[in-house]
Amino acid sequence: MTGGSKGLGQSIARLFAEAGADLFLCSRHEEELSKAAAEIAQGLPARVEWAVTDMTERTQVQALADTALQRFGRVDILVNNAGSNLPQEIDQITDEAWDRILELNLSSAMRLTRALAPQMKARKWGRIIHVSSILGQTGMQGRSVYSASKSGLLGLARAGAMDLGPYGITVNCLVPGPFLTDLPAHVLTAQQKKNFADRTALGRWGQPPELAGAALLLASEAGSFITGAGLVVDGGVLAKMM
Repeated sequence: MTGGSKGLGQSIARLFAEAGADLFLCSRHEEELSKAAAEIAQGLPARVEWAVTDMTERTQVQALADTALQRFGRVDILVNNAGSNLPQEIDQITDEAWDRILELNLSSAMRLTRALAPQMKARKWGRIIHVSSILGQTGMQGRSVYSASKSGLLGLARAGAMDLGPYGITVNCLVPGPFLTDLPAHVLTAQQKKNFADRTALGRWGQPPELAGAALLLASEAGSFITGAGLVVDGGVLAKMM
């Protein structure tokens, strides 16, 4: 799992561990990874290992795949969760911001999928889950780069499902709405948080564990006939017209 050291990724990892999975995590920060691995494994027999990885560096993405296979022998479930956002108006987008966000949010997911799919194909079983966003289906001021990258993940899942379906591998996207992770908690003002909450049917932000169940569905036999899909978990944002 990429981006597994905090927020949505850590919540998903913990539920996977509770369901009996061993885990291999990555992020850019060793201290966060070490702490998260201990918390995820606490009280469980799960094996939780990690590697510091910058997903914007192509050689490090390949090294991550190689290391995971060396340590575990195989990877059955891939969760591409690494991502970030650099808000810029459409006529203010810099090439540096565009290249970095597309590399992190989209291209790294393709590269890790490309590296790990062959061993799934050999066993004729696998689960690939990309973490997209409702901003991949909608728009928001200043979010052109982010929306483009998250829309790309939906396309990657649909086409990837066609390529890998004959080998018993499903490819899907989680499509979360407003979840109160560390990033929005620290970046948004109280009024901005309220505005996001008001856009939902439930009138509140989601909590990270509320996305984990949907991830487990897509990763397990319970979701074996779901592929090429975007599973929306947004508290009703897309259902609410105004």
